[in-house]
Amino acid sequence: MNEIGQVLTNSLLTDFDIYLIKTGKHTRMFEKFGSKIMVLNGVSGCQFTVFAPAAASVRVIGDFNGWQGQGYELNVRWDSSGIWEGFVPGLKAGTLYKYEISSTIDQQVYTKSDPFAHFCECPPKTASIIWDGRYDWKDEDWMEERPTRNSLDKPHSVYEVHLGSWMRNVEEDRPLSYLELSQLLVDYVVDMGFTHVELLPVMEHPYEPSWGYQATGFFAPTSRFGTPQDFKSLVDRFHQRGVGVIMDWVPAHFPADDWALAKFDGSCVYEHPDLKKGFHPDWKSLIFNFERNEIRSFLLSSAMYWMHEFHIDGLRVDAVASMLYLDYSRKEGEWEPNEYGGKEYLAAISFIKDFNTAAYSELQGIQTIAEESTAFPSVSLPVYSGGLGFGMKWMMGWMHDTLNYFKRDPIHRRHHQNDITFSITYAFAENFMLPLSHDEVVHGKSSMIGKMPGDEWQKFANLRTLYAYMYMHPGTKLLFMGNEFAQYNEWNHGTSLDWHLTKFPSHLGIQNLIRDLNHIYTREPACHQYQFDHKGFEWIDFSDHENSILSFLRKSDDPADQIMVICNMTPLTFEKYRIGVPNRGTWEILINTDDEKYWGTGRIKATSFESEAVQSHSRVFSIEAHIPPLGVLVLKNSNY
Repeated sequence: MNEIGQVLTNSLLTDFDIYLIKTGKHTRMFEKFGSKIMVLNGVSGCQFTVFAPAAASVRVIGDFNGWQGQGYELNVRWDSSGIWEGFVPGLKAGTLYKYEISSTIDQQVYTKSDPFAHFCECPPKTASIIWDGRYDWKDEDWMEERPTRNSLDKPHSVYEVHLGSWMRNVEEDRPLSYLELSQLLVDYVVDMGFTHVELLPVMEHPYEPSWGYQATGFFAPTSRFGTPQDFKSLVDRFHQRGVGVIMDWVPAHFPADDWALAKFDGSCVYEHPDLKKGFHPDWKSLIFNFERNEIRSFLLSSAMYWMHEFHIDGLRVDAVASMLYLDYSRKEGEWEPNEYGGKEYLAAISFIKDFNTAAYSELQGIQTIAEESTAFPSVSLPVYSGGLGFGMKWMMGWMHDTLNYFKRDPIHRRHHQNDITFSITYAFAENFMLPLSHDEVVHGKSSMIGKMPGDEWQKFANLRTLYAYMYMHPGTKLLFMGNEFAQYNEWNHGTSLDWHLTKFPSHLGIQNLIRDLNHIYTREPACHQYQFDHKGFEWIDFSDHENSILSFLRKSDDPADQIMVICNMTPLTFEKYRIGVPNRGTWEILINTDDEKYWGTGRIKATSFESEAVQSHSRVFSIEAHIPPLGVLVLKNSNY
């Protein structure tokens, strides 16, 4: 082994790198910055590169030098870029390190972890770790097919997961590792028929109750569950089983921990120096300086890192609304208008466009998804057409209106029919994903089953109706873990899901229904081919508010694929409810949410309905349907 020596002059950066960084267009900084194991002039060691423009000196400290930086000073570049770099012989993977930065601003010394570290000590420890992240991928088939399988006309049924609390090792009272999850979680997701998983942030974060949304390691998967290679193995395993992986990414803000990004060199390197733009009042966190090109390059590189190096298939971008508006969660006097007198944060908007442009131009078959709750226009329109460039946007209005509707006693729903039908008036304004996410089952909001009214049977029947309505509604789908088997308790990040509930018929019935809905949604082209286009939807009747019944069609290019959906939002049974149908023939029941296998009453024994030449709903043919209580029927014409 080579003896550990003092810093040698070396650089991985080219003049073009510096140009891209300074113009905010560098998307691969992770290849040059941080700690890189390499051989220089026949000597193995580690190259360090860090951006610290207000530093008087930068030293590398770690377990290799007793955390004393004397003699381990990096060299500042001659080009006024503010970048410090150098090569330390003898260092190898597994070495702990930090940067010791003397500031020209206040003459203080700051000890900081590496913003570009690929691996970190397990919290609450905070050192960075030199690491070789090479991995032998086995997902070639998925990556080749991804542009087709991940396209907007294909099903996206997303299972949202917090890795630390999906399931725990009971004997050792700990969360499962990445490698354990690569068996148990992958098998479960495949069995349930979900097409994608969405992982709450896996970027390293010191405060576990933040669920990962207060990230400090924008290039490091959390070490709580294993190594970067272990996380790659989890993604790889999903891909080998035909499941896409979406990851939450948080470019809106970061925590103010003194060992991380905040006041990195004594100056505001990463955060905006103006508190009106640089401090988030809701989360007490710092906001990235979207007006600084080096930080735009840092964030672009973070996004590209996960998709290039970890084969992530999509990024769900958190808190987009907080980035778009200068007055977000701020009172009058706490924000200043932009140069045109508006409230839009122009620098953040241009960054978002740059991010989406880079993502879709550099990578094939990925998707970006915005968690955006306002009426900001064209969120999912391409940048070249004047939009923000996201592939999809969470349909927060649908979620709020739908949950408010289902919370009502069915006897009152006839007065609120518009709450459940209004979403169709704007369903195709964006590429919407319908979310029933983690945010809806925490902080006193109650679990999904807890939101439903009525006695125990009615609660479960209401939830089955809600889920079937959701799956048949235009748009892609997202369910948070535990929702799929009607967990009673609110989600708790520190404990496992209540898997024992799946032994009870009521909860098992919900789980069976979600599995079958996933199969219908993915199998039937009418449910997804035009999920973002009005061509894929047609009302039969949205106006029967007296009976609280909705009926509609889902359509594809082939008329033989048409799906008919009938939703009964009351506990009444309708024996002969006439509904107009688009063509003659036998309408076979694909899903009856009141079936006994879903813990329904099984009251409706029919498996199909024959059309008659009786006019109804402005159609020549109709059926007399038997509609179960608090139930949904999904039907298809079997005569094509």
